[in-house]
Amino acid sequence: MDGSKFDQEPVNEDELLTQGYRKYHGEGIDIYYNKDICAHIGNCVRGNPEIFEVGRRPWIIPDNGSVENASYVVNTCPSGALKYVIKK
Repeated sequence: MDGSKFDQEPVNEDELLTQGYRKYHGEGIDIYYNKDICAHIGNCVRGNPEIFEVGRRPWIIPDNGSVENASYVVNTCPSGALKYVIKK
């Protein structure tokens, strides 16, 4: 699943926040999470536990990995609960 899109259209912050996603700010990438649609498969935590760590607050720290790795891991989310916006 492409974590940078909804129905083949690029995501944007306003749309994500309106749909119930929470923003986790990073220097090069912002990651958004919607707990209401998460299937708790765990691809994120297994994909990069430095970025995604369930017992920590905040549990997502985008700057704990590269932009490339963060976007790759978000793209493995089968439910669409994770999305991202890469900053230019």
